[in-house]
Amino acid sequence: MIRITYVTITYNAAKVLQRTLDSVLQQDYPNIVHLIIDGASTDDTLKLVDDYIARSNAAENGHRIQVTSEPDKGIYDAMNKGLRSLDGDYVCFLNAGDFLPTPDTVSKIAEAATNTHHPSPNTQLPAVMYGDTDIVDDEGRFLHHRRLSPPEHLTWKSFRQGMLVCHQAFYARTDFAIATPYDMQYRYSADVDWCIRVMKAAEKENIPLLNLKMVVANYTEEGQTTLHHRESLCERYKVMEHHYGRIQTCLLHVWFVIRAFLKH
Repeated sequence: MIRITYVTITYNAAKVLQRTLDSVLQQDYPNIVHLIIDGASTDDTLKLVDDYIARSNAAENGHRIQVTSEPDKGIYDAMNKGLRSLDGDYVCFLNAGDFLPTPDTVSKIAEAATNTHHPSPNTQLPAVMYGDTDIVDDEGRFLHHRRLSPPEHLTWKSFRQGMLVCHQAFYARTDFAIATPYDMQYRYSADVDWCIRVMKAAEKENIPLLNLKMVVANYTEEGQTTLHHRESLCERYKVMEHHYGRIQTCLLHVWFVIRAFLKH
C-alpha cells in the first residue's frame, strides 16, 4: 500500500482551512500523511488544526498528521521545510482553501499508481501522477473547470504552453521531490519551475508520468499568484526563458497575444 503525503502551508488561514482539513479527514484511504507547515499564525489556524487531529484520532482512519509552527521566509521556504520532512511514496502540495473532490479521491490515485493492484515486480512507480482541476470560489462552490487541461502525455516540454497541470494536481514521487527543492529566487512562480525540474529528472531516468484522467483537486481561485498577477507573469516568463530558451519563449508569448486577440 503506497503512502501519499499532503503538505499544507498555512499562515493565518483560519477562514479557508477547514474545507482543506475536512477533505483529507474524509478520505477512505488509510495510508495518508498530512504535514501542516504553519508560519506562526496568530489567528485560529492552529485551533482548527488541533481539532482536526482530535477528529482524525477519533475516526481511527490510519492517517498521520504532523504539525510545525514557526516563522518562515515565505511560502516556498515553507514548502522546502515540507520536503525535508517527507517519507512515503508521493507528495502533493494542497494549499489552505483547496481540497480533494471526493472521499475516494486518494483511493483512486493509489490504485492507479499501483496499476490496478497488479503491478509488475520490475515496474517502478510513476515519477509523477497528474490530473485535472476544478476552480471553486471562496466558499468552496464550483465555478468552472480549469482553463488549461493536462495533455494525454505530459513531459517537461509541455509547460511551454503554460502550466498545464495545476500544482495541487501534481503528485511527485518523493525521491524526485526531495532531490528538487524549490528555488528561493522566485517569490510567486517557483512551483512552475519545480514541476518542470521534477519532470526533467524523470525523463533523465526514463521513468514515466501517469495521467490519472480524473479531477484530483478543487482549487480556490484567489491566491498569492492572483493577488500579485503582474509579478507572477514576469517570473513565469523568466522560468520559461530559463528552461526553453529566450527566442522560443519570446515567440511563444507573441503567439499567446495573437491567439488572445483572435478569440476576442
